[in-house]
Amino acid sequence: MNKYLCILACLCACISFSQGTTFKISGKIIIEDDQTPLESATIYLETLKDSTLITYTISDKNGEFVLDNSTYEDSLNLTISYVGFESYSRVVNISKDPITLNTIQLKTANLLEEVVIRSRAPITIKKDTLEFNVASFKTKKDANVEDLLKELPGVEVDEDGSIKVNGKSVSQIYVNSKPFFGNDPTITTRNLTKELIEKVQITDTKSKAEAFSGEKGDGDTKTINLTIKEENNKGVFGRVSAGSGTGKRYEYAGLVNIFDNEKRFSVLAGGNNINSSGFSFGEIRKMFGGVRSMSMSGNNSFVIDGRSFGGGQGITTSKTAGANYADELGKDNDFSGDYFYSGSQSSNATKSQRENILPTSRYFTNSASNSDNSTDSHSANMSFDIKVDSTFMVNVRPSFRLSNSNTTYERQESSRDENDVLTNQSETASFVENVGKNFSNNLSLTKRFGSKGAFVRMYANVDVNDATSEDFLNSETNIYGDNPEDIIRKQFTDGDTKSNNLNTGVTYRLPLEAKKWFLDFRYRFGSNNRKNVRSTFNFDTDTQAYEDFNTELSTDFTNKNQSHSPNIRLVYNDDKMSFRIGSGYTNRSIENSDRLRPELSLKQSFDFLDLDANMNYRFNPKSSVRFNYDFDNDAPSISQLQPFQDVSDPLNTVTGNPDLRPSKEHRLNFGYNNFDFQKRTGFYMYGNINFVNDKVVSKTTVDENFVRNTTYTNVDGNYYMSLGSSMSKDFKIDSLQTVKVRFGLSGNMGEQVNFNNGIEYATKSTRVYPNLDITYAWKKLFEIRPNYRLSFTKTRYELDDLDDRNFVSHNLGIQTATFFPDKLEWRNDINYMYNPNVARGFQNSAWFWNATLAYSVLKDNGTITLKVYDLLNQNTNAQRTTTENFIQDSESTVLEQYFMLSFSWKFNSLGPKGESRGGDMHFMM
Repeated sequence: MNKYLCILACLCACISFSQGTTFKISGKIIIEDDQTPLESATIYLETLKDSTLITYTISDKNGEFVLDNSTYEDSLNLTISYVGFESYSRVVNISKDPITLNTIQLKTANLLEEVVIRSRAPITIKKDTLEFNVASFKTKKDANVEDLLKELPGVEVDEDGSIKVNGKSVSQIYVNSKPFFGNDPTITTRNLTKELIEKVQITDTKSKAEAFSGEKGDGDTKTINLTIKEENNKGVFGRVSAGSGTGKRYEYAGLVNIFDNEKRFSVLAGGNNINSSGFSFGEIRKMFGGVRSMSMSGNNSFVIDGRSFGGGQGITTSKTAGANYADELGKDNDFSGDYFYSGSQSSNATKSQRENILPTSRYFTNSASNSDNSTDSHSANMSFDIKVDSTFMVNVRPSFRLSNSNTTYERQESSRDENDVLTNQSETASFVENVGKNFSNNLSLTKRFGSKGAFVRMYANVDVNDATSEDFLNSETNIYGDNPEDIIRKQFTDGDTKSNNLNTGVTYRLPLEAKKWFLDFRYRFGSNNRKNVRSTFNFDTDTQAYEDFNTELSTDFTNKNQSHSPNIRLVYNDDKMSFRIGSGYTNRSIENSDRLRPELSLKQSFDFLDLDANMNYRFNPKSSVRFNYDFDNDAPSISQLQPFQDVSDPLNTVTGNPDLRPSKEHRLNFGYNNFDFQKRTGFYMYGNINFVNDKVVSKTTVDENFVRNTTYTNVDGNYYMSLGSSMSKDFKIDSLQTVKVRFGLSGNMGEQVNFNNGIEYATKSTRVYPNLDITYAWKKLFEIRPNYRLSFTKTRYELDDLDDRNFVSHNLGIQTATFFPDKLEWRNDINYMYNPNVARGFQNSAWFWNATLAYSVLKDNGTITLKVYDLLNQNTNAQRTTTENFIQDSESTVLEQYFMLSFSWKFNSLGPKGESRGGDMHFMM
């Protein structure tokens, strides 16, 4: 490791090149009419010969500005631009001495000039919109939109294609103010070329209904709109690729997009056995409808709304196919629809060692498992946005899903006491088949009244689910000690779960002051009806069939959960600040009917107080702050309330508690972000505080054979706090070399009240995560990006017999990219992981090195790539998990080293008025 650290230190410390003449130019801008300072004007310097952008800044609240940089030019052209004013230009002679300009007065432009003049300013600020002029930002010749975004100040693009602006995530990307391929970020950014784009506009995210009603957008996320040049409005673009490797590894993927003004059509297909989705998380995330739930794993697989991409753990073979269509049905009426299929087959083997912590003792559990899973899912989504007239909009989002999965599972587990005496053990084998069907539809109606901001919105969200399962189980559990027991099960369970969910509501906005002060009157109604039938049959040795009905392991209940929530909210909006404060009341009733156990049926009602407050304040175009507060109540689930004794796990019997109370939670969070365009320095921070009383927690007791009995109870005193920050600084060494430094520090602490073998205690945990990321780029030649992450964890237990725990883990990464000789690209991704705390038998450190060598062919339309996965053959996923009651070390099957040769071809025929531009095709890694 020392060798690599030395190399890293040399690369970071030995960057010293000629910088040309360093200059500093300052001045002040005022409005000619009233002599007041002009804030947020754009000031920029360009070369005289080819208008290459040298530097730029934004005037402050006093109208003052400073430009400092370096150049080899003797003279530069200075331009000042602001919407609604005439541009100002002059030539400035460059010298090492500071240059102070006389006060500059901008004249108001007439309406005609505002219409016909197209600003060349690199940055323009229009109220809540930040606009970048693409021509002002230089990139390599065949750059795509992702390459362009990386050059914009305050914009960060991660390796997976996710985008942040001043620390805020970009949730959607529009093209010409309309969704493009389901608002998917990476399909847009990695396939559209820079030459097609004229402007990049960044605003706060808002839905179509919010935009239509004139509401403020979501201040926590951003939306990017790409303005396409008018002459590039038709064409076809996409990519196809295929590869084959050692160990019978393979991959293939294809994506074709047709762009015809408002009409868009895309088709994709892919497959592989290298634990990859075939498409990035960003490509899939929003291409096929809105995302309701998502999760990611460390092996680049992920699940979105129940769809698996690269699915599962272990070694996975996946395949995907889908189509998407979008068009404008008449003026202001948008339609999109899609069909998607995904399938996966995965195999995984795991092993774990767990130290279970009791108040006065320990016991140890070892387990090993093998699983094989096969999943096929189909989904179809549609979206209608209908503008009936200038005051009435309808939004409809129907969705259909069908999934089928089969899982074969085997597990062995054993527990021993502190003297290494075997207390219990079990073996389980099962085969489960699941079929799921779902229909959902989201309907929204928005009607505006007058010009002061009044509107009424009604919505109804319907979700219908039908899931069936067949489960064959063979298990044997041996419990030793003074009262030994041998539990053998050979059973079949037929499951059928149906649910119907309805969430509906209405909002009426009453203006108190036109477009500033409002009262929102809101009412929400929610209804969830669920029927759960699980019929378990024991195997009859006489008839050799599953005929003996097991009442103890079967269920047949119907659950109803309804809520009514009236609410009133005060809202204020202006250019600099927006806030809202509201209060409401929720009545929730829960009813459960059990046909097998009528004595366990119950009906309960809960009343909640709801409070919420939100404030966003923009100090200036560079910085803003936000605060949020919520007070919520959450009713216990029916499984926690119903006093049904679940004995499906012979080693853990679970019983509900009908006397549970609703939990009460206070949530406070804040955020601050700032980006100085002149200094190219960005900073943002965030914080969250949660306090919970009457939290519902598990209460488990363990007998002398380590057999557990679990129920639920309420506890007070739980809290969680987190704080994080990130600072970035861009250094421009000269016109070819740049250094970007990012430092982040985050951490959290909290206190969780739980039970350990029936004894209540508190656990206090503190975690700190510093990280450093440096990027050095020599344009068109070389790029290196070292990064280091450190994790500290300290856990303190209130019980005297429990020892405090401290853990440290290290992660060092180095990414390099070399772009010479011409047409050859070499990339390396090296990671070193060190975790000194794992148990014996688990690997505590490893180097993980992936490398790719790509060569452009066919006039840069095609690329031949050699990829090496896990070059050092040390891949591991050993990890340590800590909770209040146990410490566990585990590892599972990982993808091993392979070499793969692949070919990829990207094509792009977007051209003026539908004319293809032959040969204008681009490839990006």
